[in-house]
Amino acid sequence: MKHSIVVGALILGGLGLAACGPRPAKVHGVPEADQDWAYYGADEGGQRFSPAHQVTPANVGALRLAWTSSTGDLAAHGADVSRAAFEDTPIMAGGRLYVVSAFNAVSALDPATGRPLWRFDPKIKTTVQYGEGFTARGVAYWRDPGAAPGSACAERIFLATNDRRLIALDAATGRLCATFGTAGQVDVAHGVVLEKPGEMQITSPPVVARGVVVVGSSVADNQRVKEVSGAVRAFDAITGAPRWTFDPLAGANPPIVAGAANVWAPMSTDSARGLVFLPTTSPSPDFWGGLRKGDDGDADSVVALDVATGRKVWAFKTVHHDIWDYDNPAQPTLAMVAWHGAIQPAVLQPTKQGLLFTINRDTGKPVIPVEERPVPQGAAPGETLSPTQPFPTAPEPLAPSTIRPEDAYGFTPWDRAQCRRKIAAARHEGLFTPPSTQGTIEYPFTGGGSNWGGLAFDPIRQIAYVNTSSAMHLITLIPAEKVKAAKAAEPGVEISPNAGAPFGMRREVLRSRLGLPCNAPPWGVLHAIDMRTGRVLWQVPFGTTGDLAPGSQLILRGSGAPNFGGPMVTGSGLLFIGAAVDNYLRAYDGATGRELWRGRLPAGGQATPMTYVWKGRQYVVIAAGGHAKSNTTRGDQVLAFALPS
Repeated sequence: MKHSIVVGALILGGLGLAACGPRPAKVHGVPEADQDWAYYGADEGGQRFSPAHQVTPANVGALRLAWTSSTGDLAAHGADVSRAAFEDTPIMAGGRLYVVSAFNAVSALDPATGRPLWRFDPKIKTTVQYGEGFTARGVAYWRDPGAAPGSACAERIFLATNDRRLIALDAATGRLCATFGTAGQVDVAHGVVLEKPGEMQITSPPVVARGVVVVGSSVADNQRVKEVSGAVRAFDAITGAPRWTFDPLAGANPPIVAGAANVWAPMSTDSARGLVFLPTTSPSPDFWGGLRKGDDGDADSVVALDVATGRKVWAFKTVHHDIWDYDNPAQPTLAMVAWHGAIQPAVLQPTKQGLLFTINRDTGKPVIPVEERPVPQGAAPGETLSPTQPFPTAPEPLAPSTIRPEDAYGFTPWDRAQCRRKIAAARHEGLFTPPSTQGTIEYPFTGGGSNWGGLAFDPIRQIAYVNTSSAMHLITLIPAEKVKAAKAAEPGVEISPNAGAPFGMRREVLRSRLGLPCNAPPWGVLHAIDMRTGRVLWQVPFGTTGDLAPGSQLILRGSGAPNFGGPMVTGSGLLFIGAAVDNYLRAYDGATGRELWRGRLPAGGQATPMTYVWKGRQYVVIAAGGHAKSNTTRGDQVLAFALPS
């Protein structure tokens, strides 16, 4: 829980840390000091901003491939790559670039050439059926302030694996840090009883602050009511000893029967304040919550914890009593926001609903006002809904959420009529329409608007950049006694039991037989929001369907495409993003939204790019390995682009 169900084949079928190095060289006549990207999101607050400015809107068209490096997954894992998603954002620290493959193999690369310096393979079992397939979004780098420079494990790479291990490696050599846990490893799920080995895994990188490593988990969706706990766990960064555990459901009032509410997306830290920020998810199961009356504790919230003790400082609820799988899918981004001229320490949380919440980092109160608005009622038997849901007053929703039969999209009249009938047959009263046995349209679907790629924030220009996806799910509740027969009748459709509930569930993307979504394009959009006013400055379709269905981009010009991964922004005002279900890395003018450059990739770039400056040369790097649930081209390459030297 929860990497969203993805459309699949749509058509037919802070600042970086300075690194030491030689005096900067000149590339295209622009000298620049070296810049690191030492965290998954560039800085510990996940702004995905780099002050690097060598590559500019004026010269980005000259970007060329500088080097490539293979993780070795294709050779080592063969057919298993079809179940993998290469979502890694590399980090650059201590003079080395660190990459993690979908199978949790970590490599240190020479930042100038991509040449491997060392490799560590934790050898996870590939026979296990993980809920999210094989997925790893990154690793964490930490410098032990008490260790002598150059000593063993003075610099550490923390790896959290699909099979729930936390591993400490010497950043210089790739060797296990023997004094951490048991021979360098900790069993994160120690004592957790699983019904199936792969129902709990770790897909996002750990975070480290004040000598504490914090780890979340991904829990399989819709299997049973009494799912495993979604507790977040913390360990001593030097010894691996457990420090604390936080269960978002532990304080629910009244107590509820549920599990999950886990943190599968990346977290953020504020070392100065001693806080870690959690984007929590929905409790189990997703689409019927009759055994969890009330507001579900700290599920579906942004939660600030004291990183030393695990004590809750505050929590802000983004969904009340979630029965839509509208969990918080993205890293909370920490930024100083000048809302109406008053600078405040803020947390920016994008959501699957296409909303962007802006919360005060110290108090948990909204920076941009939030309103409780009435939402549709009339849920399935045994369910009790919240009469209202929270909506920020700005920016406006970044994804559409209502559709009528006459709005149905189709490439041909026949196609359109088919979608019109599907929409007319389902229940839909706008955002937060409850699931039903009739079949309910959920719009945006559970893979939209924003997902795990999060946003990028330009602190100089006070602009947040967000990419969204737009499609619809048809969610149907199935009486428990009919689930087995339904699954046998439609083995290719997602049907889950919700064991212990009176209903199982069926979930599918709403599209015609031609494979086109039944909602009109654009299906992928890139947005720029002025955080001083909350106004959307521009929004443009991005991505094409050409790599899923060759030639379709000529017919569906401007349609955009669903996307998984996020943007990053640089000091020169350039926005870089892969993410779309095609094989490109793109650069946009952050001021206007105009596409300035695109680099062809050998496989899907469903990952967030990063940038760094090494020996005076700026590199833009992306993982291109494709994505199982998006059905994009598979591979195992990391590519670096740079200006000619």
